[in-house]
Amino acid sequence: MTATPIIIDCDPGIDDAIAILTAFVSPELEILGITPVCGNQPLERTVRNALQICELGHRADVPIFAGCFRPLFRDPIYGQFHGESGLGNTVLPGPAKKIEEKSAVDFLIESCEAAAKSGRKITLCTLGPLTNVAVALRMKPAIAEGIERIVMMGGAFREAGNRTITSEFNILADPHAAHIVFSTDIPIVALSLDATHQVILTPEHAEKFSGSAGRLAKPLSEMMAFWDRNDVRRYGSRGGPLHDPLVIAYVLAPQLFETQTARVFVEHESELCMGQTIADWYGKSGKNPNVEIVTKVDAKGVYDLFLDRLSRYALEEVR
Repeated sequence: MTATPIIIDCDPGIDDAIAILTAFVSPELEILGITPVCGNQPLERTVRNALQICELGHRADVPIFAGCFRPLFRDPIYGQFHGESGLGNTVLPGPAKKIEEKSAVDFLIESCEAAAKSGRKITLCTLGPLTNVAVALRMKPAIAEGIERIVMMGGAFREAGNRTITSEFNILADPHAAHIVFSTDIPIVALSLDATHQVILTPEHAEKFSGSAGRLAKPLSEMMAFWDRNDVRRYGSRGGPLHDPLVIAYVLAPQLFETQTARVFVEHESELCMGQTIADWYGKSGKNPNVEIVTKVDAKGVYDLFLDRLSRYALEEVR
């Protein structure tokens, strides 16, 4: 089996942690590096959390490169559902692992240039604001030739926003970066709120996941309990949406997802609708479709996938 080379661009984040821990025990994926960005927390905390997650997953071999410390033009906003540390009430040991000297942007550029030369293109898994990717593309547009596709968590189309009336957090956090990325010709798969709200991490699922995860049972149980929004009116049950983990699930098992192609635009000028993602489903703009938007998810299949992967932490051979 040839593993898919990926870079995980993220802002850990409870759901980022679940996504990363799932990727760690998926041999189908070759994780070239993790590139934290300012998002759910300031950069110092997202970097620290990424280091701690690597150690929790016994993957000190995965390099971490610090990314952009703020959005391109706007003031930072931070996540509302991850607690002061970004990992809820979970207390992890201070990391022994260190970040790499190279910046995330330089790492993205060099990795994609090398991929373009070798022909072994990289899948960018973006779990947070798109600042790192946008800056890399602005500095070296040709790196797009080394990107197989971007599989991203972000946006809201037929669903309402989760941070403002119209806008999903990752896009709102840096709408100008999102505009840059959506304006390229790079193939994009978007897992928006339309998809993530179909897969709720209920208390029952959280108990099953953490109960099967061996040595990770306690930290996973704590993080998943903190993630419970207790908003039955919006989600139809207790729990919280599995936003970022769906990116990894899509790369591992795309057959569990249905998509519809559309042209996507990002509002980056109007304060009222700042960060809104607009899908041209029917070609009214006259522009070619450029994004595969996930519209339907086999939720049971996704739950089964995560249960299988997280249970691997109970196996002795897991690093």
